[in-house]
Amino acid sequence: MPVSSGFGQTKAGSSAFRMPNAMLAPKDIRLVHGFYTVRLRPSLRAAMQLERLHDGFAPLFDRLSAFNLATVQQIILATATDPDQAERFLASFATTPLQRLAEITQAPLADLITGFLPRSPKGDTAQGRAVPWSDAYAQLYRFGTGWLQWTPEQTWAATPAEILEAVEGHIGKLKAMNGRTEDNGDLVQGDEIYTADRLHQIAEQGFDPEFDRAGLHALKGKL
Repeated sequence: MPVSSGFGQTKAGSSAFRMPNAMLAPKDIRLVHGFYTVRLRPSLRAAMQLERLHDGFAPLFDRLSAFNLATVQQIILATATDPDQAERFLASFATTPLQRLAEITQAPLADLITGFLPRSPKGDTAQGRAVPWSDAYAQLYRFGTGWLQWTPEQTWAATPAEILEAVEGHIGKLKAMNGRTEDNGDLVQGDEIYTADRLHQIAEQGFDPEFDRAGLHALKGKL
């Protein structure tokens, strides 16, 4: 496995929120190295930061696949629920062989990245014009702070999948209380029809065309 020789120096190419309670969300992970532990969460804030880091998820995945230490460090810092915990964890890397670091971090971080890419439970059925991930995430932020009336901090701390699930719940509530519906049961607000599938499309269509989902799952299977 090709690895980088140090932070910021790469031999080969590329490939990360805080909940109101102590319970881990389904996609939260813990990395453990000796006496040091860090909890990571694929929050909306981290998604926006890391998608911009290398201009898309494809190069982020490439650098993780090549185990570039600078990128590994940035993923951990962006997704850590406790910045001090993350700094101590990274400091413990100093005298550890690269192969051991890869064993500790590479597969969990690959799994973490999948948390930035919400998918429709019905599969990849989205149709229409693709939009940048940054636009899709901005829409999720508007859903959180507008529709759901969460605070900005609560919205930034939620995962993209959690926001979509909460919005679907909100739509269900509106339907039950006072929503006007079409014959098929979709909620209508003004000239817009909002369905669960459409909300997933907002995220699903916000894809990086270069991102290799199959490659990511293949990497996770090997590590």
